[in-house]
Amino acid sequence: MRKHPLLFAAGLLFASCANHDTPVPSSMVYDPGKLEPIDSRLAVSVGQLAPDFTLPSLSGSPVRLSSYRGKKNVVISFVPAAFTPVCSAQWPGYSLAYDLLEQEDTVMLGITTDNVPTLHAWTSQMGELRFEALSDFWPHGKVASEYGVLRSDGTTERALFLIDKKGIIRWIDVHDINKRPPLEDLVERLSLLEE
Repeated sequence: MRKHPLLFAAGLLFASCANHDTPVPSSMVYDPGKLEPIDSRLAVSVGQLAPDFTLPSLSGSPVRLSSYRGKKNVVISFVPAAFTPVCSAQWPGYSLAYDLLEQEDTVMLGITTDNVPTLHAWTSQMGELRFEALSDFWPHGKVASEYGVLRSDGTTERALFLIDKKGIIRWIDVHDINKRPPLEDLVERLSLLEE
């Protein structure tokens, strides 16, 4: 397997994020404690057409997954809940990696089951997010359920889905909910789309 030139940069970015406290002030972070890693059943698989959806975004416009078909690869990042420690560190890391994603002709879509006002309050504490944050609040968790990452408590798994320009799921990482997925894993998977 060839090494992608962006993997080194991704590793540096990830390391710079991993050693810092969450960008959201700790007084505003709810710590749910250690959670069971998987509490759902995956409903999609690699090689399958990604289920389409339209969700409200913080930018004010609805975002439809299929609008990227033929134009961009898409990474969907499901995170369990706003104002929680791991989520509050994960998404700012993706903003730092924005240029890496751009070089791979890829957009990031972040999804939670929180409502738009909660997403707004939470992401405002993070500084500028350089990707769309989407609300899967109502009907509650419909998209997360279609992908099979809705947990029994109404939150989602910590999961990444890499979807190519044809709309096909090329990689799935349902990660331990208590840990951030390594950014370099995502960049490596993106590099394999070109081969």
